[in-house]
Amino acid sequence: MSEQKACKHCKIILKGGDQCPICGGKDLSSKWENYVIVLNSEKSKIAQKLNYKFNSMFAINIKD
Repeated sequence: MSEQKACKHCKIILKGGDQCPICGGKDLSSKWENYVIVLNSEKSKIAQKLNYKFNSMFAINIKD
């Protein structure tokens, strides 16, 4: 199983690959902790506050 990485720009957690599918960035980190899962980004108050516009899993803290 591949290590999960988080995009440093949009904070989405990737299960594989070397490029973010949202912003296209390649600046990924395997050093993240805590996450939030957004199931309905249009209605979620947390997603709106954190500016998450997609249904996915997002890192809250990225270490490097």
